[in-house]
Amino acid sequence: MTYETFTVDIDSDGIALVTIDLPGQSMNVWNQALITDFKTFVEELISKEEIKGAVITSGKKSGFLAGADLNMLGASKAASMAEAFESAWELNGMLRRMETGGNSAKDLLKGTAHAKPVACALNGLALGGGLELALACHYRVCADNLKIQLGLPEVQVGLLPGGGGTQRLPRLAGLQAAGMMIMMGAPTNPQAAKAQGFIDEVVPADEVVAKAKAWVKANPKASAPWDKKGYKFPGGAGSMDPRAVPLYLGSSAIALKQSKGNYEAVKAILSCLYEGSMLPIDTALRVESKYFTKLLSGPQAKNMIRTLFINKQAAEKGAARPEGVPPTELKTVGVLGAGLMGSGITHVTAKGGMNVVVLDRSMEEAQKAIAYSQKIVDKGVKRGKMTQEKADAFMARIKPTDNYDDLKDVDLIIEAVFERPDIKADVIKKTEAVIGKDVIFASNTSTLPITGLAKNSERPDQFIGMHFFSPVEKMPLLEIIPGAETGDKALAVALDYNAKIRKVPIVVKDVRGFYTNRVFPPYANEAMLMVAEGVKPALIENAAIAMGMPIGPLAVVDETTLQLGYDIMTSTKEELGDAYVPSGTEELMDIMVKQIDRRGRRFGGGFYEYADDGSKKLWPGLADHFALAEEQPDVEEVKQRLMFIQLIATAQCFDEGVVSDPQSADLGAIFGWGFAPWTGGPMSHIDTMGVDNFVRIADNLAQQHGERFKPPMSFREKADAGESFYKAA
Repeated sequence: MTYETFTVDIDSDGIALVTIDLPGQSMNVWNQALITDFKTFVEELISKEEIKGAVITSGKKSGFLAGADLNMLGASKAASMAEAFESAWELNGMLRRMETGGNSAKDLLKGTAHAKPVACALNGLALGGGLELALACHYRVCADNLKIQLGLPEVQVGLLPGGGGTQRLPRLAGLQAAGMMIMMGAPTNPQAAKAQGFIDEVVPADEVVAKAKAWVKANPKASAPWDKKGYKFPGGAGSMDPRAVPLYLGSSAIALKQSKGNYEAVKAILSCLYEGSMLPIDTALRVESKYFTKLLSGPQAKNMIRTLFINKQAAEKGAARPEGVPPTELKTVGVLGAGLMGSGITHVTAKGGMNVVVLDRSMEEAQKAIAYSQKIVDKGVKRGKMTQEKADAFMARIKPTDNYDDLKDVDLIIEAVFERPDIKADVIKKTEAVIGKDVIFASNTSTLPITGLAKNSERPDQFIGMHFFSPVEKMPLLEIIPGAETGDKALAVALDYNAKIRKVPIVVKDVRGFYTNRVFPPYANEAMLMVAEGVKPALIENAAIAMGMPIGPLAVVDETTLQLGYDIMTSTKEELGDAYVPSGTEELMDIMVKQIDRRGRRFGGGFYEYADDGSKKLWPGLADHFALAEEQPDVEEVKQRLMFIQLIATAQCFDEGVVSDPQSADLGAIFGWGFAPWTGGPMSHIDTMGVDNFVRIADNLAQQHGERFKPPMSFREKADAGESFYKAA
C-alpha cells in the first residue's frame, strides 16, 4: 500500500521498514495525515501474514519526529468534551494497538498472545509525540550523538504528553526520573536516556536501522514489559510504594518552584503520574487522555500554543513583510559603533552567516567588537558547542575599521552609536556619503523617534528603526520601526535580515519608547512607587516572580540602571515641558541617583547590593530612606497591581496603534521583557479574564491607586459589546 507521509519497504525477512518523511516539511510531526496513514499501517501490520515485524525511522536529516503539529492542536475544536476526548485518544489508542498487536492486555499477561515486534531506529531528535512513538515500540535504538535531543517538552506550551508519555516513561525509567523530565520539559541525550532505561541501544548513526532490524528478527514475539506477568515499576510499586511519597513531595516542590503554581499542566502531570502508576496500563492511558483533553480545552494551553508557537512562527517567517518586494540577498552588513549594543549586533549578524564591517572612531574602539565575539566563541569551543574550525571561520567574518570608505560595499547599515541625536545625525551623513544608493539604513535606538532621525538622511524612504535588546545575543525580540516616510523595501529588508539572525520581530509605530519601552517603565515605576509607599521590597520582588515574571522589577531596574531611568526622565521633561506627566517616582529617583548614589548594578549597587561571588540581596539601607509601612498589603494585592499596570500600558499602546494587532503585543511582551508566559501575553490574558472583567478590575484599581490604572475608552466599548481581541479566544 502507498502512503502519503511515509514509505514502507518489506525485506526478505518480512520486516517492514517504515521511513517517515512528511512531504513539504523540514521536520516530521504528528499531523492528521500522518495519524491517518499510521492507523492504516498498524492495521496492516496486525493483519498481514507477510509482515513479521517493523522498524520505524525517519527520512529527515532534521531528526526523527518533533511531536504533534501545534498548528493542528491550536486549531482543534470540539462540540463536546466527549468529542474532544475521542480526538485526544486517537493517537494514544493507535499507539497502544501497535504495542499490543491488537490483543487484549489479559491475553498478553497470560502469555497466550503476543504482538509483532516493532523497533524504533532514532536517527535524530525525538521530542513530544516523537519520543512517545518510540516508547510505544518494543525496542529503541538511537544514534550515538550527544546533540540528539530526547524529551517531552509539552509542559512548555501548557500541555502534558498525550501519546502515552506520562505512563510509559515512568514504567521504563522510574517515577522520579520520568516525573522530573516531564514536569521540567527538558530534553536529555541518548547516553543518558540509555542509563535511565528508555533507550535500549546507542550505536553509530549508520547502524541504527540494521541494529533495530536485527532485534526484530531475533524477537518474533514481542510484548511491552508492563504487558508481562510480574512486571513492577523500576524502584518499586509506583505510587503505592512508601518510597514514592518523598518523590511527590520533592517533585511537586521543584516543579512549583519553577512554575510558581501558574502552570495547570504541572498539576495535571503530577495527577497522571500518581493515578496512572496505580492502574493497569490501558486504564492509565485513558486517564492521561482525560487530563490532556482538559488542558487542551482550557484557555491556558490555547493561549500558550497560539502565542509561543503559532504567532511566533508566523512572525519569524516574515508575516509582516510587504507583498511584492523581492528578497534582498544580504552578504555584508555594516555596523556603526562597537559599544555594548554594536558588538552584540555584530555577533548575531556574523552568527547569521553574514560578513560584518564594524566601524568606530578608532581601530582600538572597533576592536572591542572582535573581543566581544571572541569571548563568546571561545566559551562555545571550551564547552564543545563549536569546533575551533567553525570558531575561526566565525571570527573571520568580522572586520573592524575606523574608515567610512570600508562601508562602500555593504548591503545594509545598522547604526548603534550613542543615544544622542547630534551624534546619530553625524554618522548618518558620513555613512550615506559612501554607501550605495539603494542600501537600507537602520538605526538601533530605544527611545528616539525614527521620523526625527530620518530627517538627517537624504533617503528617508530607506531609513528604518531596529530596536535590539541587551544582551543582543540572548534577547529574542527585535522591534522594527518604520518612520513616517519609510518605504516597503526598507521594511522588507529589515525582515529579510531578521530571518537570518532568527529573532522574534514585531513591527511597531514610531513613537517615543516604541512598544516595550512604553510598557515596561510603568511596571518598573509601579514597583518603585510601592517602595516609596513603604511596601517591603522583598514582597514586591517575590510577588512579581510568583505571577510568572523571570525576575523582580527592582532587580531589572538595577540591571538597566537607575541612572538610565533618571536620564530618560530628565530628557523627557526637557522635551515635553509643560506637557510632561509626572510618574510619581521623581522623588525616589532623585534620592537614589543624586542623594545616596545608588544608581544600579553597574555603579556598584542600587536596590540590591552585590557580592564579589555574583550573589545579590536587597540593600538593607533602603529602609533608612523609605520607611516601611506598618500595615503591609497581601501578596495578591501586590501581584494585581504589578500585573494590571502592564495590562493597562499594553491596552494604551494597542489603543494608540503602537502595536496594530494583539499578536504583536503578546509576542513583544513575552519576548521583550519576560511577561508571564503562562498567560500567552497581556492581550491573551485580557481576553481570558474577559474584557468586561478587565475593565471592572482596572476601574477599582484606579479608585484605589490613581488614574494610571484607567483603561482606554476603546476597551470599555469592547467590553460593552461583549467582544474579544482574538476571534478564537
